[in-house]
Amino acid sequence: MPPPPSVSTEWSGIAAPDMGELGALKASLGNSKLYNADMAPVGASERSWNTWNITALWISMSAVLTTYTLASGLMMAGMLWWQALLTVTLGNVLVLIPMLLNAYVGVRYGIPFPVFVRASFGTNGAKVAAMARGLVACGWFGIQTWLGGFALSALMGHFWSYWPKVQGHAFIAFGLFWLLQMLIVLRGMRAIKRFETVAAPLLIILLLLLFFWAIRTGQGFFEVLHHSNILVQPSAHRFWDIFWPGLAANVGYWATLSLNIPDFTRYAKSQKAQIIGQSIGLPLGMMGTSFIGIFVTAAAIGVFHQVLWNPITLIPHITQNGALLLLAMGAILLAQTSINMGANVVSPANDFSNLAPQRISFRTGGIITGVVGILMCPWLLMENASAYIFTWLAGYGSLLGAIAGVMIADYWIWRKRDINLGDLYRENGIYPRWNTRAFVAIALAVLPILPGFYAAAHSAGGIVDYPGFFDRLYTYGWFWTFMVAGTSYLLLQWIFKSNSVNSQEDQYSEIHHRVSHE
Repeated sequence: MPPPPSVSTEWSGIAAPDMGELGALKASLGNSKLYNADMAPVGASERSWNTWNITALWISMSAVLTTYTLASGLMMAGMLWWQALLTVTLGNVLVLIPMLLNAYVGVRYGIPFPVFVRASFGTNGAKVAAMARGLVACGWFGIQTWLGGFALSALMGHFWSYWPKVQGHAFIAFGLFWLLQMLIVLRGMRAIKRFETVAAPLLIILLLLLFFWAIRTGQGFFEVLHHSNILVQPSAHRFWDIFWPGLAANVGYWATLSLNIPDFTRYAKSQKAQIIGQSIGLPLGMMGTSFIGIFVTAAAIGVFHQVLWNPITLIPHITQNGALLLLAMGAILLAQTSINMGANVVSPANDFSNLAPQRISFRTGGIITGVVGILMCPWLLMENASAYIFTWLAGYGSLLGAIAGVMIADYWIWRKRDINLGDLYRENGIYPRWNTRAFVAIALAVLPILPGFYAAAHSAGGIVDYPGFFDRLYTYGWFWTFMVAGTSYLLLQWIFKSNSVNSQEDQYSEIHHRVSHE
């Protein structure tokens, strides 16, 4: 009698095509409430993302307005340009660790984040974890759309002098840009991949043109950087008081993607492609874009004698040529669309689909993401640059750090890199509906930092003048929650895990249900 699909040895260490065992598994799960085509494991025939595709994804997601101005919030808090750049770079090197660990699962099993997280949080509990991450992405979608709408509004104002007099013109441009992105969402994941691949080189060209303009101002490389000292706001805070929350915030910048990176790497051809692609694209893209932002802004001070943080306001000072403005603003709109498609649509769309897999498709989830992004009022989140870093980035990063800690501890240490693929989609499989230990671990990690978050949210610039114990604890945000949640989860599992459940999982441990080579 042949073994059931959930224990087939054909899964072991092979890239299973849809026509083989993977197809049989998909057929057996057709009536499961935890399964739909968008959430299904990706077979070898569907994997087309190579090293360049993944590198391009990260470069295109990094070359955006929020990265361009990221160092500005740190300098406004009192850092020098090189300190701010070092903090941004170090934060993005550190976030590569959870990024690569979770990305490994996407390549190995071909599953998205909402399915992967079922192993650690339970088949129902995963919906809570996925929605926590998804709502943050909705907020980011709104922020990037608001900034893109600002660029569209500036462009329309140049070609139509009456536009600035139109009541609510900024919100109209915001709505138009939102509709443009929804049209891309409706075309699905393949369209997003093609868009990212085309967007990356164009965005690099725009940033390099701004950089060359800054050099050609004739001020000299080091003279330009000297102008950046004007950007540094006088601060009573010591460097280390700014560094730790700034570092945690920069880790938090990509904390969302560090969780749901399997949504992308499930389409990668190999582990090598995702490791090299991410290791090059993420730190290089973030460091390069942040430095260009610092250098160009400093050069603008020497030329125009005013601080022009935002390229949307800077470019009209550089040129009034209509064609050049159209190209420049078009590139900015492309950048905002690129990051929204890659970082802020794919993941929450999968998260919403996970709530009711048979009713909500990827496209429907993408539309829901767009609507929630509007409801989160992004224009309010972007009112203050420093508060945006030390409350929005650091705050949600702390919550997502706890989720990442549980996921990584569960897969890499507790389960020793082995999960039962079929039962992730079965309501009565080996995974419980709710893994309460995961939620207890999250609570133990997050609750102690809430007083510090509250104080930061009610302080000017997001930094408390006279920090107490809980305020200082909050400055370590992501690092604290990641370590405490991961450690607490393992302790709870070892103490309370029943022998019967261990035995049930042990019977599957000899069979590795994989969709691709390690």
